[in-house]
Amino acid sequence: MRLPMQDGRIDEPRAIRQIRSAIDRGVNYVDTAWSYHGGESEPLVSKALKDGYRERVKLATKLPSFLIKSREDMDRYLNAQLKKLETDRIDYYLIHTLSGPLWKAMKKFGVHDFLDQAKADGRIVNAGFSFHGEPEDFNPIVDGYPWDFCQIQYNYLDEKYQAGAAGLKYAAAKNLAVIIMEPLRGGNLGRPAPPPAVKSIWEEAKTTRSPVAWALLWLWNQPEVTVIISGMNDEAHIDENIALADQGRPGVLTTAELDLVTRAAHTYRELMTVGCTGCGYCLPCPAGVAIPVCFELYNNIRVFNQPDAARFGYAIRLSGDMTHGVTGYASQCVRCGECLEKCPQQIPIPDMLAKVVADMEDEGLPQRLAMAREIMMKEVK
Repeated sequence: MRLPMQDGRIDEPRAIRQIRSAIDRGVNYVDTAWSYHGGESEPLVSKALKDGYRERVKLATKLPSFLIKSREDMDRYLNAQLKKLETDRIDYYLIHTLSGPLWKAMKKFGVHDFLDQAKADGRIVNAGFSFHGEPEDFNPIVDGYPWDFCQIQYNYLDEKYQAGAAGLKYAAAKNLAVIIMEPLRGGNLGRPAPPPAVKSIWEEAKTTRSPVAWALLWLWNQPEVTVIISGMNDEAHIDENIALADQGRPGVLTTAELDLVTRAAHTYRELMTVGCTGCGYCLPCPAGVAIPVCFELYNNIRVFNQPDAARFGYAIRLSGDMTHGVTGYASQCVRCGECLEKCPQQIPIPDMLAKVVADMEDEGLPQRLAMAREIMMKEVK
């Protein structure tokens, strides 16, 4: 998803060298998707896995659920992906970006039959899903099909966001392998120079570690975590992540060190404009506002100084394009006040949503949405 770029395109020679070097040093799970890099990720991965490398890895890609309009579409996309990846099977095939509304749509279109058939004829080996929905939607999806695995966003700032820690434990208890995405929250938790208040917490530790090490080892410390996927496009990042994977195991952090991580998370939240933990108690919103997502992206501007990425993410994630028309913009708020009664953090949600609108729904929103659609919504030919 984050391959090295040059002149606006994937730097193919460098990307292939990186992937093969990682495999040579033990990486055996390679994750791509239909929409990554505007459709160019899967062909690049295919090139990287030539010369015997395909047999050395478990290959994962994803059905673009947001583009599916019929049962036949599912076979068309999978068959196109097999062709793009130049392989006869996908080892780990995910239904991409599932949420409650998308899962309902996938069931209507016949996803159970599709997965059963694709597993039976050998086109896919393991069936799973990636989750981008509200907390209450996760368990029903886990229980809705005999999945082999799932993929969730999870890091020490997102213990209550989307599936969260509760979802991690639930899926693992159901014998699903759990793949962790966004372990560094888009790289933000791994920045070499964290906010001074967070830096001072890490400096209290007896063992000196980088911010990346704290984030990844916190995940490896949990026995329910199967695999961590981290978008890497720099050789130094690959070196560090592989070294940390060698260290990673349940019990790698002491109780005192885990307390430091908890304090760091608390400090990050104090720095956020909106003190939202992503618990989702404010939902469902009668007007359909995706309140936790609005606040997550708004906070990314303030804490991590990522205005462009946050506004771009806001445009596509809340537009309804990836949720079969279910929009979630802050501007949908009608100030009914229902969320105020449910928020455990006592956040003045309607007032804060107005600030989100002012910052995220400016005159550039239509242009960002058009760009996002061009990248994400390329249909099979």
